[in-house]
Amino acid sequence: MAHIDLGLDEKAFPGITGPMRYRPETAKPLNALAEVLLRAPHPTLTPGERELIAAYVSGLNECRFCCASHSAFAAAQLPTGMTLVDQVRADPDTAPISAKLRALLRIAAAVQAGGRQVTTELVEAARAEGGTDLEIHDTVLIAAAFCMFNRYVDGLGTFAPEGEGYEATAARIVAHGYTA
Repeated sequence: MAHIDLGLDEKAFPGITGPMRYRPETAKPLNALAEVLLRAPHPTLTPGERELIAAYVSGLNECRFCCASHSAFAAAQLPTGMTLVDQVRADPDTAPISAKLRALLRIAAAVQAGGRQVTTELVEAARAEGGTDLEIHDTVLIAAAFCMFNRYVDGLGTFAPEGEGYEATAARIVAHGYTA
């Protein structure tokens, strides 16, 4: 049960969808931020990779709704789907991803632990694997934003369904985005 009465059926509007319906004036900029970070054209990071960063950070934060939803969104956009998402979430060091993405995930994990945990060594390691300043910037911002989104969802005690409906939502997000 949500900590506050959102005036909605929580099972019909799980996770972040309930609070966004409750406060559409705050939902608009939050959805716009998600759209830019996760779906806008990017010279090198695919939408699937950016969703994977969001899912990974959400998993580290133990936010069930955001981890499940963004894992489904990433899987819908990655060649090997949920198999890769599960491998990354279990252990990015052994997952079959590029060394650059692995280094970016290390930066994302550092942001999740605390912004000051991002060290010069982590940034230099990402650069050594081909990471650009834009990729490092966007990784930090995705990780920071998802710490906020995760705390928004969990701080209000929203309902998170167990493994149901995330694939349908993923298809909608992939087709229409966060601001549709």
